[in-house]
Amino acid sequence: MARPMRDPMARPYNFSAGPATMPEEVLRQAAEEMLDWHGSGMSVMEMSHRSDAFGSIITQAEADVRELLSVPDEYAVLFTQGGALAQNALVPLNLSRGARADYVVTGAWSRKSEREARKYCDVHIAATPAQGFLEIPPPQGWSVRDDAAYLHYCGNETIDGVEFDFVPTGFAPPLVADMSSSILSRPLDVAAHACIYAGAQKNIGPAGVTLVIVRRDLLGHALPSCPSAFDYALLDANGSMFNTPPTYAIYVAGLVLQWIRRQRDGELLGLAAVAERNRRKAAMLYACIDASSLYVNRVAPAARSRMNVPFQLRDAALDAAFLDGARELGLLQLKGHKSVGGMRASLYNAMPEAGVQALVDYLGDFERRH
Repeated sequence: MARPMRDPMARPYNFSAGPATMPEEVLRQAAEEMLDWHGSGMSVMEMSHRSDAFGSIITQAEADVRELLSVPDEYAVLFTQGGALAQNALVPLNLSRGARADYVVTGAWSRKSEREARKYCDVHIAATPAQGFLEIPPPQGWSVRDDAAYLHYCGNETIDGVEFDFVPTGFAPPLVADMSSSILSRPLDVAAHACIYAGAQKNIGPAGVTLVIVRRDLLGHALPSCPSAFDYALLDANGSMFNTPPTYAIYVAGLVLQWIRRQRDGELLGLAAVAERNRRKAAMLYACIDASSLYVNRVAPAARSRMNVPFQLRDAALDAAFLDGARELGLLQLKGHKSVGGMRASLYNAMPEAGVQALVDYLGDFERRH
């Protein structure tokens, strides 16, 4: 059978885990507004963060976050810097009170979170899989300290391809979640959490801005060593502008939030439409892998990520040929993380179903030829 051909005029499909593919509609709007935002005569890059123009941008972005995720009024919505990796330190600096914090370790990123927190408080691993990061330990077996300042988990492990399909409620400590690679991919019960944080560069926008949603009654107890620019209470009191925020990244994130609001899938609108499309994309790719004798995904089916699908070729000697062939067809950034090898396809919101279908077609063609 002839290999599928790539349309040379089509934009490639970027399966990068982050910074990740962006909605083409958003990129075109940002390009059109680059030199003159809404008749202001300025690019957003040039605006004072204290100006009325930028004030309208960040105010709308916060309102859209609150609407899309049904954020209760008693929660602060913060736009900050440093990425989720910085939040690994900033969460214990702001919320631990220097005491105890419990962590569920289900992959590379939650392991980083736990190790970083040890610098600032007494950390206990409440749960971790017995053999490799291939499943979520059942909550009834977790060892959670009732007096912990919070219980932390990572909603989706970008490297390992493991995702929670439930919110781990029912424990005494307030719940904190790293949602960097799954936020805004489906509806989320914000009220079940005390704090949610997410680097933007997966589903929200470009790298440079981090979203933090935190219950206000927990604020005001930052450790003395916490930098003022990252004190959640000060950020909230100053509308995320205690210092100059990443203005352009916030602007583009705002465009992405508006794009999500416009999405439609049959009768479904906004985030519900996005969630259904993401479900179909992941199901399509996993079905192809599971039916194959060449490719394998070893994550327990109940814990499989909809956002990041790692897989291996049973014959690793074919890896280079696989990646070369994929690039020729405009299927980019499929190489797996160096710590786990193999391949990884990230299916964030902006990845169209046509891109996943193109990947599935290539997987089938490559297997037939090898």
